[in-house]
Amino acid sequence: MPDDLRVTDRLLIPDGELRERFSRSSGPGGQGVNTADSRVELSFDVAGSPSLPPDLRARAVARLAGRLVDGVLTIAASEHRAQLANREAARERLVELLRAALAPPPPPRRPTKPSRAAKQRRLDEKRRRSELKKSRRVDRGQQ
Repeated sequence: MPDDLRVTDRLLIPDGELRERFSRSSGPGGQGVNTADSRVELSFDVAGSPSLPPDLRARAVARLAGRLVDGVLTIAASEHRAQLANREAARERLVELLRAALAPPPPPRRPTKPSRAAKQRRLDEKRRRSELKKSRRVDRGQQ
């Protein structure tokens, strides 16, 4: 199992900043479920990590605010029967979350206006609909 966690080509999280807890998992596994601690909780202190540059740390904390508890991001994995597979799954999920949180914001949208021809088409269509509905009416004064 690789020690350090590569998030991007420039960002590497040392293994010392990751905390793993193991516990018994529910789900498949037969009798082994009662004896093996295959569930993995992987924790990473986003707010206090020295490996994240300050600007990226602020962006990650802001984007992951709903998932952080005291600045710590925790991922739980228990979908596999083997502890090693759950460890790998938790690490992959952590990498995906961090990549999404650290991605640069999208470029701002340039506001656009409808063209003169588009405005004219819209008004023409409104006039046609109005005439169509007017032609369906029954004139109440002529009865």
